[in-house]
Amino acid sequence: MRGLLDLSHLGPLSRAVAERVVHASADLEYAETLVLDEAALAGGHEALRAGAPVVTDVGMVAAGITARETICFVSDPRARALSEELGITRSAAGFRIAAEEAEAGAVWVVGNAPTALFELLELGAEPALVVGLPVGFVGAAESKEGLIESGLPAVANRGPKGGSAVAAAALNALLYHDEEG
Repeated sequence: MRGLLDLSHLGPLSRAVAERVVHASADLEYAETLVLDEAALAGGHEALRAGAPVVTDVGMVAAGITARETICFVSDPRARALSEELGITRSAAGFRIAAEEAEAGAVWVVGNAPTALFELLELGAEPALVVGLPVGFVGAAESKEGLIESGLPAVANRGPKGGSAVAAAALNALLYHDEEG
């Protein structure tokens, strides 16, 4: 992969994230579409090292995060009830519940549900980092643009590509950075 891409212009954390995302997806285009900020990644990395909770939108993202327990309420009965009551997705409802339970400084990871990312942007949460990489043709690109424009510390990409494996890979890059770097 390194023979196909030159990521030497990126800082160490940005390079680690880009390499993991490209490797997880076998899609070199991520090298051009990822929006990475070394300072935001450093803040997220430090928060993770300090034990910050990790909140995910769906179980598939949680399953891909291999070195940390995560918080995911998508299957919680409260999310189902709130989803039905408010007419929102269970992922969005799960994030609403998580915002009440996870303290400021959590790391939020979205790989599947643009609705969860939109919800997070409305909640007024104070994340250490948001990994916003939902996939799809309905709302994914728009939710990521909203994240980029929000000023929150974030990892995102432009366009509809993303997914659970990509989001988990981005977070794993930060979790394993000290071991690899």
